[in-house]
Amino acid sequence: MELQGVLPAVRKMKDFEVLLKNDEQSLIILLETRIAQLPQLVHYAKKRGKRVLVHADLINGLKVDQYGMEFLVRQIKVDGIVSTRASVIALAKKNGIVAIQRLFAIDSSAVTKNIALITKSKPDYIEVLPGIIPSVISEIAEETKIPVIAGGLIKTEEEIASAMQSGAVAVTTSRRSLW
Repeated sequence: MELQGVLPAVRKMKDFEVLLKNDEQSLIILLETRIAQLPQLVHYAKKRGKRVLVHADLINGLKVDQYGMEFLVRQIKVDGIVSTRASVIALAKKNGIVAIQRLFAIDSSAVTKNIALITKSKPDYIEVLPGIIPSVISEIAEETKIPVIAGGLIKTEEEIASAMQSGAVAVTTSRRSLW
C-alpha cells in the first residue's frame, strides 16, 4: 500500500462519520478507540471502500502481542497498524500488513535512538511527531531511506507543504479542514 498526501486520523465518532461520506478519502487511521467498537468501525469503513489503519497502542482493551495481532489481522481485517513499539512492527510485517512506526522527535538523543531502533525493525513507513520540524523530517528520511509521514501539531496547509518539501511522503492530521 502506497501512502501519500493528507491522511485523515480519527479520534471522534463525528469525524469518523464525516470520513465515511467523503469519497475523496480512501483511507482512515483510527486513533484512541475501544476494542469493543473496533469491529463495527472497521466493518463500516470497509463497506464504504476504505482502507483502515489502526494505532495499535491506542486501542483500549487490546494487548498487542502475537494473539492481539492475529485478532486485528484475521478477525478485524485491518490493512495496517501504527505503533511506537518495534515488537508490534515486527508482528505487523510478519502478518503482511502495513507497519508504520511512530517516532517522537523530542530531542536529538531520542531521534538518534529511534533511528537505531528503526534500522532494526524496518517498518514500511515512519511517522515523525511533531511533523512541523522540517530538518528532522529530512534527517530521518535521509538516514533511514524509509518513507516518512509527518504527524502532530500540523494546523495549516503551509505546514503540510513544508513537511512534504522536507521529504515527507504524507501527512497525518485529525483536523477535518485539512482532509
